[in-house]
Amino acid sequence: MLDREGFRPNVGIILLNQKNQVFWGKRIRTHSWQFPQGGIDRGETPEQAMYRELHEEVGLMPEHVAIVARTRDWLRYEVPDRYIRRDARGHYKGQKQIWYLLRLIGHDWNLNLRATNHPEFDAWRWNDYWVPLDVVVEFKRGVYEMALTELSRYLPRTDPRNRYLRGNLRHRDGADSGPVSSHMGLELPPGASFDPDPQTMVTQSAPIQQRSDG
Repeated sequence: MLDREGFRPNVGIILLNQKNQVFWGKRIRTHSWQFPQGGIDRGETPEQAMYRELHEEVGLMPEHVAIVARTRDWLRYEVPDRYIRRDARGHYKGQKQIWYLLRLIGHDWNLNLRATNHPEFDAWRWNDYWVPLDVVVEFKRGVYEMALTELSRYLPRTDPRNRYLRGNLRHRDGADSGPVSSHMGLELPPGASFDPDPQTMVTQSAPIQQRSDG
């Protein structure tokens, strides 16, 4: 289903955890990383397509997420000819996307890259919101930057309990003796640091069959 200009309607998904980190998926059998996305079928609304793609690509159901925001208008990118099937060249130009910002209210173990027989990803991780665009296929980088920028104003505040813990520690000790880490509200001496967050480690799936329709 293409519009008059040759763009296929599509949805993109930015999924947040409680730390405002985003789901970052590695395209199956490639070195490229990206957000979940997929086409809007005839008769679907963008929101219906978003929920369908969310389940097909990362195994989540509507009850596992909350919608935070979406882009106001379509964001477009063109696909280079070398990535377009020969029978589609000349009338297919690229994708136009509505992007959704979602909050995960389920758990990490609800994520499942093999929810269907045609998986899109073979590994995933939680990444800082401003993802490294150099690992995204080049022709998608501009639309990623636009989506992240537009939706960044809607980022939820992080858990206020950490701020309370930090304030309580300072009050109890009677003074600010040095820099305060945001990790569990604990103070650190100058020059000390915590180990990296284990949630940012890559989660690897077992080898799975590549989608046959490209």
